Amino acid sequence: MKNLFIISKTIFFYFLIVFCLSTISSYAQENSDAAITIDSTLVNIPVVVSDRQGRYISNLKEEDFALYDNQVKQSIAFFDAAEEPLNVALLLDTSKSTSAVLQDIKAAAFTFLTQLRPKDQVLVLSFDNEVNFLTPLTSDRYILQKAISQAEIGYRVGTKLFDAVNQATLKLKPANGRKAIVLLTDGKDHGSYLEADELLDKVMESNTLIYTIFYNTRLPQIFDQPNQNPRNNSGWENSPLPFPRRKGQVTFPRFPRTDKQDRRQDRRQDRRIERIREKNEQAIDFLTELSEVTAGRMYQSEVTDLKRTFGLIADELRHQYILGFYPDNSDFTESPHTIKVLVARKELVIRARRNYRLLPTTNK
Repeated sequence: MKNLFIISKTIFFYFLIVFCLSTISSYAQENSDAAITIDSTLVNIPVVVSDRQGRYISNLKEEDFALYDNQVKQSIAFFDAAEEPLNVALLLDTSKSTSAVLQDIKAAAFTFLTQLRPKDQVLVLSFDNEVNFLTPLTSDRYILQKAISQAEIGYRVGTKLFDAVNQATLKLKPANGRKAIVLLTDGKDHGSYLEADELLDKVMESNTLIYTIFYNTRLPQIFDQPNQNPRNNSGWENSPLPFPRRKGQVTFPRFPRTDKQDRRQDRRQDRRIERIREKNEQAIDFLTELSEVTAGRMYQSEVTDLKRTFGLIADELRHQYILGFYPDNSDFTESPHTIKVLVARKELVIRARRNYRLLPTTNK
């Protein structure tokens, strides 16, 4: 009996030890699965190749390209030069600052639609103090034209340009084929949740080319006509009273501005013009960087033949090359990796993504 008790006790402790070890093993496995790993998914690089006159170059082969990640040459794991339908987000700036050029923006949008083929899809988005999706991604030209024609200046002050670009990028992400954003704007953001640097980081990770068309705008004027302003230099002594005269009201003679007042007014006007010039220059710089980090281009509407420009954009998007490689997981860093793409023919010009990040992932 005593021996049986000892045997039973031994068996009990044996199973207890096995249970503990299995629990520890399971816990360790769970922790191992939760550890940070590096996402080794394929990094795709859209590449546009043109001659010195900006004309697209076709018929290049995989062996014509060399791809470098942080100055280390990579094996090209994926190469695609096939012509594919386009998926384009057409972004219209309808903020108050574009009131004077909205019709030009609409006309440009209509012109862009004429460059598309039946299988190409477009979504139309307007932005002012809000981001407004006017259409889904569609190839129905009637729906697209109607949405463009009905776009109006927003009621409230605001220009959520950064947020609009980010939301358009997210909307295009699941689409198959070539993806691009065509942005028609004066480039001045006001009220976005995203900062400029945050937006640049986000679009840098996308496979969406961004083409920007800059419109030169001025700040809103309270008085557009000289005689509407009772304090305007022109016709001050003859300008109407700002308020109706009441019966029996005594009026005082009005006098012309003095030279000192004129000089002060001129200085204020000069400062205002300089502020507008600075804002336009900052907008151009930002739009240029936004386009370049995605391998797109920036154009200025007043110095551009938009019909020809949109033809070039559609041709580039339809025929761009896609190069893909698998990054080295052991070289993980939170800072961006620098990408460089070279082509064997030195007379050609290449535009491609310049950066990407290795993204840590957590398996659950």
